[in-house]
Amino acid sequence: MRVTGLYVYPLKSARGLSLEEANLDAFGIEGDRRWCLTGADGRVITQRDCPVLATLDVIPTDRGLALHAAGRRPLRVRRPEPGPETHAVAVWKDLTAGLPVGEEADSWLVDLLERPCRLVYMPETTHRQVSLSYGRSGDRVSFADGYPLLLTSDASLAELNKRMEASLPMDRFRPNIVVGGGEPFAEDDWARIRLGNTEFRVVKSCARCVVTTTDQQTGARGKEPLRTLATFRTVDGKVLFGENLIHDGPGPVRTGDTVEVLERRGAGR
Repeated sequence: MRVTGLYVYPLKSARGLSLEEANLDAFGIEGDRRWCLTGADGRVITQRDCPVLATLDVIPTDRGLALHAAGRRPLRVRRPEPGPETHAVAVWKDLTAGLPVGEEADSWLVDLLERPCRLVYMPETTHRQVSLSYGRSGDRVSFADGYPLLLTSDASLAELNKRMEASLPMDRFRPNIVVGGGEPFAEDDWARIRLGNTEFRVVKSCARCVVTTTDQQTGARGKEPLRTLATFRTVDGKVLFGENLIHDGPGPVRTGDTVEVLERRGAGR
């Protein structure tokens, strides 16, 4: 098995970027979901309730981000410097902190989303702890839903697509790491893996939501793949596809890296 795809999502719920090589820092892939949008109540805004985010292109720059949306002038935003003003951000049950970017960015995004929102950035000083039910003390995560990395497999997607009337691309599942060469859903059984020279704990299967039914190019929403997944991938009322990972230290991951299964679930667990 080998790594066949790497993806980073600089702004949570906006379009992702394909990489040939990814560097891992304390949060996960460097730059992944370090920016997010919040509503008036401080809760993070995602494609779950705002599918137009799928049409927003976000390009990292030396000093921040460049935002691009069809029919609108591009906007460059600068990464805010640490200061006394922070913004409380609610990601599910977690309450964490971000730095507000500024009124110009907020105004541009309010016009795109047609709802009140605020752009915030998570600095290095913010420590959002991964759930201790699955992680260890000191494991960190950015504005991602709950874990630093998400892994999916080409074989699992191929098996799903065989069961559907029309095939869907992997971007519906918004993974960070895609692997190829194994059996469908073999990743369900992994507990610890090595990609290249970097080791990862495989801590929790990923329960999927309505975001998977959103076309990542247009923002249009349908019923698949959740409808088909629910027929053969439902466990305890949750529809599963992909695995959440926690990395053990920094390091590079590259497309083409070998995938080694070091430990399986049920063996020593």
